[in-house]
Amino acid sequence: MFNFFKSSNLSQDQAYKELQSNSAIKVVDVRTRDEYRGGHIQNSVNVDVYGDFETNIAKACPDKAQRIFIVCQSGARASSAVSFMKKQGYTDVHNIGGMGSWRYPTTRK
Repeated sequence: MFNFFKSSNLSQDQAYKELQSNSAIKVVDVRTRDEYRGGHIQNSVNVDVYGDFETNIAKACPDKAQRIFIVCQSGARASSAVSFMKKQGYTDVHNIGGMGSWRYPTTRK
């Protein structure tokens, strides 16, 4: 029927699988710059949810229909970011949880 209550959460296994097959997916890491530098998903962009998130997310993700995965440390900040982005008109944005439980390769900058 209608998908009014469609979850914005996506398992990390599913997210990793999709990232392997679709390079157009944007991963946004909403942790602080220092947390991000400590290790992050390759090709992700860092947009600190505690910074000027509204302006910075609009610059990092101008296409509101693009498939976007949001990650933080535990999943809580990602959940807040996803809620905010949906209110701003993003239609394919998903919380993939936290880097604390990410068991796939990461990189450092």
